[in-house]
Amino acid sequence: MADLSVRVGELGLRNPVMPASGCFAIEYAEALDLNNLGALVIKSVSPKCRAGNPTPRVAETYSGMLNSIGIPSKGLAYYRESVLPAYTRYDTPVVVSISADTVDEFADAVAEMSLPEVAVIEANISCPNLEADGMAFAMTPETTYKVVGAIRRRTSHPFWAKLTPNASHIAAVAKAAEEAGADALVMGNTVLGMSIDVRTRKPKLGNVMGGLSGPAIKPIALRMVHQCYRSVRIPIIGCGGISSAEDAVEFMLAGASAVQVGTASFIDPGAMQKIIDGLESLCQEIGVENIRELIGQVKLDRQLSDRWLRFAQQSG
Repeated sequence: MADLSVRVGELGLRNPVMPASGCFAIEYAEALDLNNLGALVIKSVSPKCRAGNPTPRVAETYSGMLNSIGIPSKGLAYYRESVLPAYTRYDTPVVVSISADTVDEFADAVAEMSLPEVAVIEANISCPNLEADGMAFAMTPETTYKVVGAIRRRTSHPFWAKLTPNASHIAAVAKAAEEAGADALVMGNTVLGMSIDVRTRKPKLGNVMGGLSGPAIKPIALRMVHQCYRSVRIPIIGCGGISSAEDAVEFMLAGASAVQVGTASFIDPGAMQKIIDGLESLCQEIGVENIRELIGQVKLDRQLSDRWLRFAQQSG
């Protein structure tokens, strides 16, 4: 049997597979054993109560889906009392995802949720920053450094910075997050998109634009994981279009230490367990005894690789 255990900083995981925030709820326990997952990443919570975006919130696309949920939230107190306990009873590390509108709100919320029963805080800095005209924190190195630094000063908990693929300088953003104190990066989130109903001539989402996820974005996400891996020394959790063991291994070869699964679980609630099982079989097939051997091991022509790295550093 292959050893599927991995480490993301100080956190040890039994395997590299976990849900993506927003694509997972406690009801998934009816479809798979949550004790078999590497970690449990809960849907983002914000310190302010939010109703979410107008409906419709989801639209199907070729090889994926658009969503504009808007991160509904009942606040941190409700989350601690009514949401978190259902997850912490499992023998699997719990990752709490935080969303906030300003730097100070982010830092305060992370400090409040740095609880003993929480293994990791995921700072969803791919969400809009009201202090920067609604542009996501992770869109620029400067705003990334500011928010990650503020969070680092308020918590000793391990925390992961969740980046956005909509940034134009992803390598620089990743480096800023590392320098400001993030323990790992989650690369990344959905790609901004839009769809229109040609009969009604109206956008298919109530919020007009939304995030594209699923297999359609996998090549983009994979490329960005590789760019981040070449730019930082902290671990990376890959996310974007992963629906099979082969997809997960691709991300690990590109540099990811672990992966998050999102849209695939909407199609098949048991998808994560199938990916874990598939990793066992795939490692045996390719002669890998420890899955950690695969991290960052994509075979590249050195001269071409260096040329692309320079290009990425210049253009993002």
